[in-house]
Amino acid sequence: MFDLDRWREIFQTINKNKLRTLLAGFTVTLGILIFTVLFGMGNGLKNTFYESFQDDAQNTIFIYPGFAKKPFKGFKKDRRIEFKNEDLELLKEKFGDRIEFTTARITKGIIVKYKSEYGNYTVRAVHPEHQYLEQTDIEKGRYINANDINTDARVAVIGRLVEKDLFGRENAVGKYFTLNKIVYRVIGVFSDEGSGDREERNIYTPVSTTQLIYKNTDKIDQINLSYDMAIGSNGARRLSKDIEKLLKNKHNIAPSDQNGIYVQSVIEDLEQTLQLANVLQIIVMWIGIGTLFAGVIGISNIMVYIVKERTKELGIRKALGAKPSSVIGMILQETLVITLIFGYLGLLIGNFVLNSMGDKLKDWFITDPNVSQGTIIAATIILILSGLIAGYIPARRAAKVKPIVALRDE
Repeated sequence: MFDLDRWREIFQTINKNKLRTLLAGFTVTLGILIFTVLFGMGNGLKNTFYESFQDDAQNTIFIYPGFAKKPFKGFKKDRRIEFKNEDLELLKEKFGDRIEFTTARITKGIIVKYKSEYGNYTVRAVHPEHQYLEQTDIEKGRYINANDINTDARVAVIGRLVEKDLFGRENAVGKYFTLNKIVYRVIGVFSDEGSGDREERNIYTPVSTTQLIYKNTDKIDQINLSYDMAIGSNGARRLSKDIEKLLKNKHNIAPSDQNGIYVQSVIEDLEQTLQLANVLQIIVMWIGIGTLFAGVIGISNIMVYIVKERTKELGIRKALGAKPSSVIGMILQETLVITLIFGYLGLLIGNFVLNSMGDKLKDWFITDPNVSQGTIIAATIILILSGLIAGYIPARRAAKVKPIVALRDE
């Protein structure tokens, strides 16, 4: 029940002990401020990690050939492993029920020229499914299709910035340009907001065309695939291991050789990265809680002092019939008020600091630092508990004041 007299008493007590209250409250404010800012920056770090993984679909698995470092089945060590079209077909055949999209990729750095404009760009020879794995958005024209693969078409899809660099204000779709002096036709222009300028300076061509032009080979640099999300993260881990085992067996690589085949899962990388971010966030959270705890001790000390100062008054209250529970409630309420006022002040300042940061620390891997509503609720609970802890000892001491002793107190 609301008791106006009690609230007047609380603020009169705070007013009498301004300096001590401010000093104790400052530590609470500082603790919550540090907690909020560091926790928000931890979330900003996670946002950066999430953003960096948005370049590709999160259910993507990358498979690269390496060098077999161990001799196996009569094959020498330090063998270079090479993928071919048949490796991609083998994965489709064996794991088709767990795979959504697949693509080969051949990557080359090539001189690209249109009229008098030219530059060195990364050209990736891919299958049509690459668009879904890379989350590429077509702005003009179209992406590579199955007919381009079947006919070894000399067509290319260029990034938005390639069009800007080479074609200026012209619409590049339908225009002809050269890749290492071989003429291609631009069939589409893409954008890739998730990865910034780097991806938008790439060029995609049909994998079969590149294989035909470059020594009519069936070799590929790597295989990308996406798994069915229904198999979950555990199923994805099993699929990665099954792929590695199958390809090691096919290429005669020792099972214990970690260098022959590399299978990299985006979701596993993301989970590992987020685990690291969570550990950092827990560490900074404990730093904030430690500072808050120091503030709690400060408030507890000042309340002990206040109880000592009010011993006579408390004794009179008890002599007039005040129950110990009433005295405890009064002291706890005072402590809670001080803790909540200064704690919320720290929370407000912390949120202001985070909002002011925005994306200014993006170069330092902190993107849009913030604290969620759940974190604010948790901070409120921590403040209430802190207030109760801070007030418990002085409240107990106040409840034990004996009227006869208090009346003798000078």
